[in-house]
Amino acid sequence: MGGNDYPPDETPPHRVTIQNVAIGRAEVTQGQWKAVMGSNPSRFKQCGDECPVESVSWHDVQEFVQKLNATTGKRYRLPSEAEWEYAAKAGGAGKWGFGADESALGGYAWFAANSGGRTRPVAGMQANSFGLFDMHGNVWEWVEDCFHYGYVGAPSAGGAWTTACDTNTRVRRGGAWNNFPGNLRSVNRSSESSGNRAIDMGFRLARDL
Repeated sequence: MGGNDYPPDETPPHRVTIQNVAIGRAEVTQGQWKAVMGSNPSRFKQCGDECPVESVSWHDVQEFVQKLNATTGKRYRLPSEAEWEYAAKAGGAGKWGFGADESALGGYAWFAANSGGRTRPVAGMQANSFGLFDMHGNVWEWVEDCFHYGYVGAPSAGGAWTTACDTNTRVRRGGAWNNFPGNLRSVNRSSESSGNRAIDMGFRLARDL
């Protein structure tokens, strides 16, 4: 996990063991959010029910998860940052899940060069080798962890890092429709206030097996 290119946030590279976990094949859609919450907070409503829900805070997502779990009897949650990166790399070691060829990014991701300034329906691009769509681009994805500057002291078991948090910020991953390729790298990390609702912020679910 991590890399050496952008210290301190992405360093040091370190080994993490991921436990058995299911990761959503796509970002949670506006239709799925409405089915659970009864409303749609998204800015890009004209995009339709198959577009990712956005304009949701980390706290909003926690409420969604609680309601979903109460309805289904299962244990859905946000992925940890380590689980997310493992899913994004899809067994590879390149800048993106498909490799290091930036010219191929347009086949896997919606970003500034091809999105037309808005979100797009999920699973409209190629999946990575794990069968997961939009791990790069479309919307940033909340993960469970609070934000730390770098990985010194990070857990090695793959769970969320929620101790020794300096602020109320949480980690977001993957980049969005309005970002450039560097923001979409598998190891890129960014922080966001847990109460912020932005038009490029969404999420995908994980579930314990």
